[in-house]
Amino acid sequence: MYFCNVRLRALIFLLLPFLSFGQKLKDTLESNSVEEVVITGTLKEISKDDSPVNIDIITPKLFQKTATPNLFEATSLVNGVKPQINCNVCNTGDIHINGMEGPYTLILIDGMPIVSGLSSVYGLMGIPASMIERLEIAKGPAGALYGSEAMGGTINLITKNASLAPKFYADYFGTSYLENNLDISTKLKLGKKANWLIGANAYWYDTPSDINNDGFTDVTLQKRISGFNKINFNRKENREASIAARYVYEDRWGGQTNWDKEFRGGDSVYGESIFTNRAEVIAKYQWPTQERIMTQLSYNFHDQDSYYGTTPFMAFQSTAFAQTYWNRTIGRKKRHDALVGIAYKNLWYDDSTPITEVNEQSHTAGLFLQDEITLDSLSKHKLLLGFRGEYNNVYNFIPSPRIAYKWAPTYKFIFRLNAGTGFRIVNVFTEDHAALTGARKVEFIDKIKPEQSYNATLNFIYKMKANKSSMIIWDASVFYYYFTNKIVANYDLDPDKVIYNNLTGYAYSQGASLNASLASPGNFKFNIGATYSDVQNINKDSAGKEMASWQLQSPRWSGNIIIGYNIPTQNIKIDLTGNWYGPQRLPVLPNDYRPQFSPWFCLLNAQISKSVKDKFEIYAGAKNILNFVPENPIMRPHDPFDKTANDVVANPNGYTFDPSYNYAPVQGLRFYIGFRLTIN
Repeated sequence: MYFCNVRLRALIFLLLPFLSFGQKLKDTLESNSVEEVVITGTLKEISKDDSPVNIDIITPKLFQKTATPNLFEATSLVNGVKPQINCNVCNTGDIHINGMEGPYTLILIDGMPIVSGLSSVYGLMGIPASMIERLEIAKGPAGALYGSEAMGGTINLITKNASLAPKFYADYFGTSYLENNLDISTKLKLGKKANWLIGANAYWYDTPSDINNDGFTDVTLQKRISGFNKINFNRKENREASIAARYVYEDRWGGQTNWDKEFRGGDSVYGESIFTNRAEVIAKYQWPTQERIMTQLSYNFHDQDSYYGTTPFMAFQSTAFAQTYWNRTIGRKKRHDALVGIAYKNLWYDDSTPITEVNEQSHTAGLFLQDEITLDSLSKHKLLLGFRGEYNNVYNFIPSPRIAYKWAPTYKFIFRLNAGTGFRIVNVFTEDHAALTGARKVEFIDKIKPEQSYNATLNFIYKMKANKSSMIIWDASVFYYYFTNKIVANYDLDPDKVIYNNLTGYAYSQGASLNASLASPGNFKFNIGATYSDVQNINKDSAGKEMASWQLQSPRWSGNIIIGYNIPTQNIKIDLTGNWYGPQRLPVLPNDYRPQFSPWFCLLNAQISKSVKDKFEIYAGAKNILNFVPENPIMRPHDPFDKTANDVVANPNGYTFDPSYNYAPVQGLRFYIGFRLTIN
């Protein structure tokens, strides 16, 4: 039974970077995200260079180099991270790390794993850029600290600290597609004991566009409002205490350009319409003891009312999470930085599909241990040992060990090795849009088992001095993931079905990445990267023969481009940003006239901005300046309900309507203009 519709109305600041060769590099490194404090990898404050876990960091200075209305688009600026649109009609998406699909990426808010399941597919675009202090992206295993879903990597969204936020902030931009985005926030003092940050985001796009003339919208029409509140309490000895709440309402639809609400759920005009209500509450409290003991609590619900053509999907999911951990430096020489914690997660889920005839409730309790050991007096060698044991009411006991080693013989060179295991409890309907589109039916061959992975990553960082005050930072990684029980969607066996099952064999993801960034007090800066990833599913037939297949929508080659030039005398900044992708395998139909692999392509953006008295900034730019648009993204758009699909004369190849052939946004060159106002 579907749970009734519910509606609700209603950490740290960047520390200064430390450098061994000059204060002049401070502002440069802030803008290039080189030396900030990180907490994703180890659940405690530590500088990026000292951390045994390699972290990529995006600050507002970085994702303001182009117009990014949400978290989903902001992650594209990181090498090896790909925001993937999974449907050409409703434009839902997820975030891929190192070629692996979105469900392998755990999205955290202030260290709390509350963006999962339904929200990992439908909620990412509802997170406004204005509430983000920074993003911390860790590629690789994190199951020892965060449990299920942290198999491929984590993205930790750190919200703004109310006590350090501007008194007033506003950011608005509009595009030539008539998209409008507004972020606004203000800070209030609640006496001497607390600061209150109030923010809101509104995104409005209500003008259908069809540049490829297939009769369908190029991008979904969206009306979204998000409200955000956070209170930071001022306590003795700078102990932490905060509470935050966010609410999101979104009405989005895509489909035939003449669709309207009156056609919702009918078979006369095709549309995919999604109403979303989502709310989150997050609290953090440091105990008033000499020991550093932290308690974190969160609760969220995600309520969805949607139709995919004539297929209804009504779903409700709520997640309650709590953890307490103790952190202390121990040992005779204080070389052991120990962390011990307990966690509990309750997931309640119900939807309108036959798979969920009764609501599902999952309880998971966990104990995690971690010891970061400094092996020598100069801190050149560090060893991190971690273990998490979780008990789930469905899958029983699941262990997740972890090991990390860092060697830094000099300031210029850092070597890191990370290895561990991961697991993932899967709900196909909340994670894979292909299971919901009205174009194909869903079929399960056997009972789905939880996935498990074994993975390792080698990371090298070399800081090469360019001149007296500048350096080029080279960041290279090699990674390998091995999966058992991987759940895969088979598009090829039957054109009318998506068939799910655990692989009878195994799967792997292997590859390497290289990133180069210039840290300089000069006017020119760059950050350029490339990633190679080989993601394969190895299945065994009845005779035991292994058959390999390339993971869908996973390019072997990809990269990012960030180039900036400042004209300080005019307070002008010029930025060029973008991503490039190699061929990726796509879900084609039998005898499909469309190529199975996408072409090489690049999505390039340019922006110019001018500041006035450090308070007001006006910016203008263009997105997709190469005007790349994928060809034939929707099969048989003229017959979305397949009413004439069986006509052997008009449709001799038996094609069916299918919007899943996707590898790039169906938006060509578009311009935008905006402004930012900051009052401190």
